[in-house]
Amino acid sequence: MSNSLSSVSAETTPDQFVRSDEVEAGGAGRSEAFRRRFGERVDAGSGEWNAVLERQFAHRSVRRFLEREVGDPELLTIVAAAQSAATSSNLQSWSVVSVRDRARLTRLAAAARQPFISAAPLLLVWVADYHRAGVVATDQGGDISTVSYLEQTLTGFVDAAIAAQNAVLAAESLGLGTVIIGSIRNDPETVQAELGLPRHTFPVIAVALGYPDPEDTAGIKPRLAPTAVHHAERYRDADTLEEVRRYQEVIADYYRTQGSEYDWPAQVAARVGDIAALSGREGIRGWLTDQGFDSH
Repeated sequence: MSNSLSSVSAETTPDQFVRSDEVEAGGAGRSEAFRRRFGERVDAGSGEWNAVLERQFAHRSVRRFLEREVGDPELLTIVAAAQSAATSSNLQSWSVVSVRDRARLTRLAAAARQPFISAAPLLLVWVADYHRAGVVATDQGGDISTVSYLEQTLTGFVDAAIAAQNAVLAAESLGLGTVIIGSIRNDPETVQAELGLPRHTFPVIAVALGYPDPEDTAGIKPRLAPTAVHHAERYRDADTLEEVRRYQEVIADYYRTQGSEYDWPAQVAARVGDIAALSGREGIRGWLTDQGFDSH
């Protein structure tokens, strides 16, 4: 099997699973960063490399934080970085709600079924937002009748997710740890009530962030090899199971460093085949409709 991005062998070593804050200040370098991310010997070639790529490759999910506040200047920078992301038709169809209040964080943690949220110094909830567009349209003598179409729902969700990823990269460049939380959608009604979200808004995703606790052992989690996700010109399906088997060996090795066993194929099958795995999110269509996103 060949691919224009890389060639891969199955060799792995325990020390490849490192925390992003353990990467030397001078950078791991291209080959080492590929090795750490994929848990395999990937021929990364001799392409360009820079500090932005170094930071992206070093991303890890952090769920344990120091009791240290994230200051307003840092928060402003993170939000402004998010605003610098691409946005469809310049609609800027998202908003973000920052939460520091400990009682509110505890209630949101319960709604999302993620206890660590209650101890996070800061939670950012990214919201698909057509309420603001409605204010503008009404001022212009118009309406927002197209918001009931699926395309607008998708646009709001995509814009919010793109902005959140920009914010994650910005936060990590400032020395913060982050974790993206999709389970903020487990109970949208509670989240909407807690955050005072008006009609034509919907909580899409959340990011917990703070200064990482040095005792947090989470490392740089391996991903599928580039050969598994990159398709040149046309989608290629013949090698899917081979790629998955190779990845299962790598991801299982990583989880053993975390003191647990992990079966990625079984996890995927359960998530797409068992409605219980949606943790209540199977009701999202009804919640979206209630908020004015009929998604025709």
